[in-house]
Amino acid sequence: MTEELFRQDATLVECKALVLAVGETSVVLDRTVFYPLGGGQAGDAGCLLLEDGSQLPIIDTRKETGEDGLPTGRICHLVAEDARERLSGLRPGDAVLARIDAERRRRLMRFHTTTHLLCHLVGKPVNGCSITPDYARLDFHMTEPLDKEQLSAGIAHLVAAALPVAIGSVTDAELDANPQLVRSMSVQPPRGAGTVRTIRIGDAGQPVDLQPCGGTHVANTAEIGAVVVTKIEKKSASTRRVVLGFAAP
Repeated sequence: MTEELFRQDATLVECKALVLAVGETSVVLDRTVFYPLGGGQAGDAGCLLLEDGSQLPIIDTRKETGEDGLPTGRICHLVAEDARERLSGLRPGDAVLARIDAERRRRLMRFHTTTHLLCHLVGKPVNGCSITPDYARLDFHMTEPLDKEQLSAGIAHLVAAALPVAIGSVTDAELDANPQLVRSMSVQPPRGAGTVRTIRIGDAGQPVDLQPCGGTHVANTAEIGAVVVTKIEKKSASTRRVVLGFAAP
C-alpha cells in the first residue's frame, strides 16, 4: 500500500519515500505527496530526486490496478518517456525524495474548491467533471438555462467571504441516511472502509457545501483568487456544462 499523505495535508510539496516496485514506465513508493488521477482531478506531476543527486521527471500519477481491474492501494508515478531507461538503476528499498510541481497543484486545488462552490450555486446533480491545471468543467443534470455573469458573481462573493475549507468524514451508515450529500450521478464515493472522506466549506453548523470528496483543496476560499465562468454550453436536452477559468490579470 502507498501512504497517501495528500489526503490530510494538501500543502505538502515533498516527502521522503522508499521504492516499493519499479516497472517499465513507473515507480511505486511506500508513501507519496502525489495525487493520482481520480474524482475528475488530474494526477500530479513533478519529480523524484534520487540518492545520486539526479532527478526522474514524473509526468502523471495513477492508481495501480490488479489483474482483476480493481485498485491495489498502490500509486504509480509515471516517468517521462525520455527518462525511462534510467528506471533500470532503481531497486525496491531505494530512498527518494518525491516532489510535486507545486504551482500546478495549486491551480488544481483552486479549481477543485471552486467546483464545490459551483455545486452550491447551481444546486443540481453533477453528471460529469474534469479538473485540470488550465480549466475545470462541471456537467449539471438540468434543463434550465444558466447565467455566466451571475455564476461568476456568486463565485466572487464566496471567495471574498473567506470561508474555511475543512476535511472531515462520515460513516457509511450516515452517508446511506443522507444520500443528498452525494452530488455526482456517475461516480459514487468509495465504501467499505467504514468512513468516507468529506470536504466542508463554511461553518460546521451551516456549511455552504458538504460532500464526499477525495481531492485536494485550498484551506480557505480566499485562496481561490479570481476564477470565473468562461463558458456555458448546452450539451444535451438535460445537461448544462459550466467551464471555469482563471480571470485575466
